[in-house]
Amino acid sequence: MNIFVASLPFSADDQDLREIFEPFGEVTSAKVIFDRDRNRSKGFGFVEMADNAAAQNAISELNDSTYEGRPLVVKEAEDRPQRTERRY
Repeated sequence: MNIFVASLPFSADDQDLREIFEPFGEVTSAKVIFDRDRNRSKGFGFVEMADNAAAQNAISELNDSTYEGRPLVVKEAEDRPQRTERRY
Protein backbone atom coordinates (compact mmCIF):
# COMPACT_ATOMS: atom_id res chain seq x y z
CA MET A 1 0.00 0.00 0.00
CA ASN A 2 1.20 3.49 -0.84
CA ILE A 3 0.96 6.00 2.04
CA PHE A 4 1.06 9.80 1.85
CA VAL A 5 2.82 11.58 4.74
CA ALA A 6 2.58 15.37 5.14
CA SER A 7 3.75 17.98 7.64
CA LEU A 8 7.23 16.49 7.82
CA PRO A 9 9.97 18.75 9.17
CA PHE A 10 12.14 20.12 6.37
CA SER A 11 15.11 18.33 7.91
CA ALA A 12 13.53 14.87 7.42
CA ASP A 13 15.06 12.58 4.80
CA ASP A 14 14.21 9.17 3.30
CA GLN A 15 15.86 7.27 6.16
CA ASP A 16 13.93 9.23 8.80
CA LEU A 17 10.68 8.44 7.01
CA ARG A 18 11.59 4.75 6.80
CA GLU A 19 12.40 4.67 10.53
CA ILE A 20 9.01 6.18 11.44
CA PHE A 21 7.17 3.35 9.66
CA GLU A 22 9.42 0.32 10.24
CA PRO A 23 7.97 -0.49 13.70
CA PHE A 24 4.67 -1.26 11.93
CA GLY A 25 6.01 -3.67 9.29
CA GLU A 26 8.15 -4.05 6.20
CA VAL A 27 8.78 -0.79 4.37
CA THR A 28 9.54 -1.42 0.71
CA SER A 29 10.28 2.24 -0.06
CA ALA A 30 10.29 5.64 1.63
CA LYS A 31 10.76 8.87 -0.29
CA VAL A 32 10.71 12.48 0.90
CA ILE A 33 9.88 14.81 -1.99
CA PHE A 34 12.47 17.53 -2.60
CA ASP A 35 12.20 20.90 -4.29
CA ARG A 36 14.94 20.87 -6.92
CA ASP A 37 15.19 24.66 -7.08
CA ARG A 38 15.67 25.13 -3.33
CA ASN A 39 17.35 21.78 -2.69
CA ARG A 40 15.23 21.11 0.39
CA SER A 41 12.29 18.96 1.41
CA LYS A 42 8.80 20.03 0.40
CA GLY A 43 7.55 18.68 3.74
CA PHE A 44 5.83 15.57 2.42
CA GLY A 45 6.67 12.12 1.16
CA PHE A 46 5.45 8.63 0.36
CA VAL A 47 5.95 5.27 2.03
CA GLU A 48 5.24 1.91 0.41
CA MET A 49 4.49 -1.01 2.73
CA ALA A 50 4.26 -4.64 1.63
CA ASP A 51 1.41 -5.66 3.97
CA ASN A 52 -1.87 -3.77 3.68
CA ALA A 53 -2.93 -4.61 7.26
CA ALA A 54 0.38 -3.27 8.61
CA ALA A 55 -0.03 -0.16 6.44
CA GLN A 56 -3.56 0.48 7.75
CA ASN A 57 -2.28 0.06 11.31
CA ALA A 58 0.55 2.52 10.65
CA ILE A 59 -1.90 5.04 9.20
CA SER A 60 -4.24 4.84 12.19
CA GLU A 61 -1.39 5.02 14.72
CA LEU A 62 0.70 7.73 13.04
CA ASN A 63 -1.96 10.13 11.74
CA ASP A 64 -2.05 13.17 14.06
CA SER A 65 0.98 11.87 15.96
CA THR A 66 3.91 14.24 16.50
CA TYR A 67 7.33 13.95 14.87
CA GLU A 68 9.98 16.51 15.83
CA GLY A 69 7.27 18.81 17.13
CA ARG A 70 5.09 18.62 14.02
CA PRO A 71 1.69 16.88 13.80
CA LEU A 72 1.89 14.34 10.97
CA VAL A 73 -0.82 13.86 8.37
CA VAL A 74 -0.78 10.19 7.32
CA LYS A 75 -3.28 8.68 4.89
CA GLU A 76 -3.55 6.28 2.00
CA ALA A 77 -2.09 7.89 -1.11
CA GLU A 78 -4.52 8.69 -3.89
CA ASP A 79 -3.79 7.77 -7.48
CA ARG A 80 -2.06 10.57 -9.32
CA PRO A 81 -4.35 12.14 -11.95
CA GLN A 82 -3.28 11.85 -15.55
CA ARG A 83 -1.39 14.91 -16.71
CA THR A 84 -2.30 16.37 -20.06
CA GLU A 85 0.48 17.17 -22.45
CA ARG A 86 1.20 20.88 -22.68
CA ARG A 87 1.72 22.35 -26.10
CA TYR A 88 3.30 25.76 -26.46
